[in-house]
Amino acid sequence: MLEGRLLGGAVMMWLLAWRWVIPMGESAIGVNWGTVSFHKLKPSTVVDLLKDNKISKVKVFEAEPEVLKPLMGSGIQVMLGIPNGMLALLSTSPTAADLWLRQNVSAYIGKHGADIRYIAVGNEPFLTSYNGEYQNLVMPAILNLQQSLVKANLASYIKLVVPCNADAYESSLPSQGAFRPELTQIMTQLVQFLNSNDAPFVVNIYPFLSLYDNKDFPQDYAFFEGTTHPVTDGNNVYTNAFDGNYDTLVAALTKLGYGQMPIIIGEIGWPSDGAIGANISAAKVFNQGLLSHVLNNKGTPLRPGAPPMDIYLFSLLDEGAKSILPGGFERHWGIFSFDGQAKYPLDLGLGNKELKNAKNVQYLPPRWCVASPSIDVQNVANHMRIACSVADCTTLGYGGSCNGIGEKGNISYAFNSYYQFQMQDSRSCNFDGLGMITFRDPSVGDCRFLVGVTDKGSDSSVSQTRYQWWVLLPFLIIIQITPSFSL
Repeated sequence: MLEGRLLGGAVMMWLLAWRWVIPMGESAIGVNWGTVSFHKLKPSTVVDLLKDNKISKVKVFEAEPEVLKPLMGSGIQVMLGIPNGMLALLSTSPTAADLWLRQNVSAYIGKHGADIRYIAVGNEPFLTSYNGEYQNLVMPAILNLQQSLVKANLASYIKLVVPCNADAYESSLPSQGAFRPELTQIMTQLVQFLNSNDAPFVVNIYPFLSLYDNKDFPQDYAFFEGTTHPVTDGNNVYTNAFDGNYDTLVAALTKLGYGQMPIIIGEIGWPSDGAIGANISAAKVFNQGLLSHVLNNKGTPLRPGAPPMDIYLFSLLDEGAKSILPGGFERHWGIFSFDGQAKYPLDLGLGNKELKNAKNVQYLPPRWCVASPSIDVQNVANHMRIACSVADCTTLGYGGSCNGIGEKGNISYAFNSYYQFQMQDSRSCNFDGLGMITFRDPSVGDCRFLVGVTDKGSDSSVSQTRYQWWVLLPFLIIIQITPSFSL
């Protein structure tokens, strides 16, 4: 035990020294790195992509060893997520909290380790669509994890936060913002905890979703180019949805007595495909407008001269395996496509005037699966349904970049998506003789027929680690609570 304390003390001294060199409150533009994709770049390639673009902060949604290992020694600050599904266990078992921290944080930090600054406890756990499922689990999980951090001598360096969706608060005018009535008590507890531990409030703001979900929402109000529908709130005038939403949160925090609490934008962005209004042009205009707006340091009407601490763009890469229940756009939030290629010029304000592409990406051979010229379109409906139930066909939807390529083009796109998903296995292009392999790129205009990548990250180590975690944990808990008898 003494050896463990000495090691923990040495690690803590090194962490505090690094913190002194890189101030924790330093404002920066970060990104969300999601991994729900059929075509995964090697994590080391992604880390190089971050460094080449001078992105110094990244938010990941769970502790995946294959993601955390390449981040070690990179100098990139990490916000490490805990999925909502783990809150029940962490809220009831201090042992589970200790084990999670030991396996997923302590194992990666230290000299030449990962620079984990925040642990995000849950992901939008107060979302209205969850109907309170996680509401009473958040604070007990936080308190258990905080005790684990204290025992590991990490509580002064790694902060616990809870990324909240903007639906946690509401108001017709920003100055009247308040948390939803059913959340008042838990939000009071949460902000008290955050304040006492020098941690920020993390919120996800999505003007695109406001526009997508409400046909009466003024389109120009979602952007930063000025609007014909400003919101007047006393002496304050709001010309964009971001400022209005942000100040609604400021007002809600003020009502709880914490109007000066630092705020981090955990997620914000604009999709480039998969729905009406989701396109390359709109994504570029929104993201560049956001960055310019925030980096001018003007702040908002309720916080003049004080922009958010940090902003994490959503997201770094497209995730072609995400659920499309909210809409096909869910798979197209990336500022880079799945293969690390920039979708459009974007100045992140970090030194480069535009994005730099991922290097040394190894693609599968340049070949595609398309519909046979003699195909009878009446016989392919079931094959398309099967292909698109497995692979990604969201660009074919209404408003998508491939929506206008015609019936046979739609069939070819579905066939190719499935073919690439199967790593170009020739049998996957059969479709009962309806498909054929071509070496001529069938892409049409903005509709890109993809070619998969060969440097696909293996999930075997992650799956095995998760399996060990869930299998071993009950035994560890039993060992802790079972009385010991001596004969």
